[in-house]
Amino acid sequence: MRPVKLTALALLLAVAASCSSTPSTRDNGAEQTKKEKTKTFDYPDTERQDVVEEIFGQTVSDPYRWLEDASSDKVQSWMEAQDDFARDYLDDLPGRDKLAERFEELFYVDALYAPSVRGGRYFYRRRHADKEKAVFYWKESAEGEEKVLLDPNTMSEDGSLSIGGVYVAWDGKTVAYKAQENNADEATLYVMDVDTGEVSDVDVIEGAKYAYPSWTPDSKGFYYTYLPTDASIPVDERPGHAEVRYHELGTKQAQDKLVREKTGDARSFLGVDLSRDGRWLLAYVWHGWDRADVYYQDLKADKPEWTPLVTGTEYSYEVHVWEDHFYIFTDEKAPNWRLMKVSAENPARENWTELIAQDDERVLDEVQIRGGHLVLSYLENAHSAMDIRKLDGTFVRKVELPTIGASFGMKGDPDRDEAYYSFMSFTTPRQIYKTSIKTGETELWEKVELPIDPEPYKVDQVWYESKDGTKVSMFIVHRKDIEFDGSTPLLLYGYGGFNVNMRPYFRSSIYPWLEAGGAYAVPNLRGGGEYGEEWHRDGMLDKKQNTFDDFIAAAEYLIEKGYTSPQKLAVAGGSNGGLLVGAVMTQRPELYGAVVCAVPLLDMVRYHKFGSGKTWMLEYGDPSKKEDFEYLYDYSPYHHVKEGTDYPALLMLAADSDDRVDPMHARKFTARVQYATSSHQPAIMRIEKNAGHGGGDMVKKYVDKYADQYAFLMKQLGVTSSGR
Repeated sequence: MRPVKLTALALLLAVAASCSSTPSTRDNGAEQTKKEKTKTFDYPDTERQDVVEEIFGQTVSDPYRWLEDASSDKVQSWMEAQDDFARDYLDDLPGRDKLAERFEELFYVDALYAPSVRGGRYFYRRRHADKEKAVFYWKESAEGEEKVLLDPNTMSEDGSLSIGGVYVAWDGKTVAYKAQENNADEATLYVMDVDTGEVSDVDVIEGAKYAYPSWTPDSKGFYYTYLPTDASIPVDERPGHAEVRYHELGTKQAQDKLVREKTGDARSFLGVDLSRDGRWLLAYVWHGWDRADVYYQDLKADKPEWTPLVTGTEYSYEVHVWEDHFYIFTDEKAPNWRLMKVSAENPARENWTELIAQDDERVLDEVQIRGGHLVLSYLENAHSAMDIRKLDGTFVRKVELPTIGASFGMKGDPDRDEAYYSFMSFTTPRQIYKTSIKTGETELWEKVELPIDPEPYKVDQVWYESKDGTKVSMFIVHRKDIEFDGSTPLLLYGYGGFNVNMRPYFRSSIYPWLEAGGAYAVPNLRGGGEYGEEWHRDGMLDKKQNTFDDFIAAAEYLIEKGYTSPQKLAVAGGSNGGLLVGAVMTQRPELYGAVVCAVPLLDMVRYHKFGSGKTWMLEYGDPSKKEDFEYLYDYSPYHHVKEGTDYPALLMLAADSDDRVDPMHARKFTARVQYATSSHQPAIMRIEKNAGHGGGDMVKKYVDKYADQYAFLMKQLGVTSSGR
């Protein structure tokens, strides 16, 4: 199992030790106020201080460092003023209310998700058109009566409590679930009796941010990763203090058995997994998103001990255990990934055999064992494909997907023939298929019905050349009757990091934009994993600029081919994608008419001083090292906002309870752009209340956010009608 790709993000420590002098500070608020008053937009006053450091011989200015401290009354007042300013601007935008109505039609829908089967019982989620949050249900059998398991709509008066995951014991009689305030990452784990609905007041697990319970076969307890909540541990050091523990039902957390001690390295993640038969316990130490160490225990041994399976390499490993064999999914000497197999009784590296070789044309993206077979999920030119093979590697069949699109493996168990898989594309809402692994017999089990007509639209997959000559693929969604004369408003969306794949998946949020005559494009940038681990590594650390170059080249291609023009082109991205659009905005501001930057990283000199940022250092680099600092500073968007530059319109989207990417990035960058820009375009920051990194999880919050975002884009790019 690989680390959860986006859930693991946050922020870190330390350039101070590398500085040749301490920062100097001088209040320059009056100058700022005077400058702001001369601009088109009367932004809230923002104090500008002379904070300057010498870091490895580089003079680094940080005039808005004071905005890092969200606990201060001064920063809170500033945030309120900025959000009020943004709210006044956004509420006045033409067509915003109509957009909100359209998003309500698209988001308030009925939908059913594929079930998990435990002890013969079925557990699943269902969305309701009249509810803000999805409800968790269970049934005694496939045809049984539907019963409510957990309804987060009723768990808090204001909807601020979220369910971050539900983990069902193998006998189907008990569930563990994560409760998260404001949809933040920090979580508490609770245990509930399925039949009675009673929540235990004994089995309460604090520090469950990285806890993914792995139940024992007898359903009497589970293994999990505990993240200490001790306030004496610096926030940025907490990941290095994570431990693997065992919790026995009916006991307090203080009695949980320590199974594996902390790594002491805040850059790493610690995880645990138990085989279905309960014999083999696996521990993972992930180093970033491209390396892993794996250890195992035989719990049937007289004295179980941790034994290294594979450690100290430059590769990643994910182990699936079935019938006393380890199936090892790895990129070891195979950037497109391969599958190895070895007896768990004697799993020394020299005993591994290759079961599925690397495919030079496709990337092996996921391996699962379902119904006594291997389910292999591939990426072919960034879209999904699936094969079924026997456990000895013999090919059985290809899973026929409806068209070019996105699927995400199969939901099921190693010993159950029944399995489910989903499919979607840019023009196909999510469909769920029920299949027999043994026979291949498949039926459409559920599909989402949406008030959308995809017929007028088509999807192009094109290839363009990046700055260094690398060929990059891109999906473009547009009307079939588009005239390639540069007049089409186009939204270019990107991510490009952490091995995340941008497949052609369905997003109902883009349809009001398409219906208004817009187009939508998604390039497969280096830093992602669409073309294997080499593709990922070519967009990380000192090669991160490749990601930005790929995105800039995508914009240039779209302009050159007549899809759009600079004044009609907007860019958007969130989290690592927020870093992306912040970088291209400061590097090539003339290419875009508008920028939507969501929950971003933007200060790459100090990103490691906040939250869990140290866990990203193996992806981005360590600013306290000279060689890393130099390339980080070279592209750090916050430090490259230049006074007097004609910047495109900026909509910054921040969340007040984001404990993954500290909102200080959004605050500092917005302040600096407001001060520096010479354009007559707005630079505003919208702050979502009671929301974490992924936003609030109520439908009405999504409606409001997307209505604001697309009304902003339509205003800036001159879109005047809905087209419906």
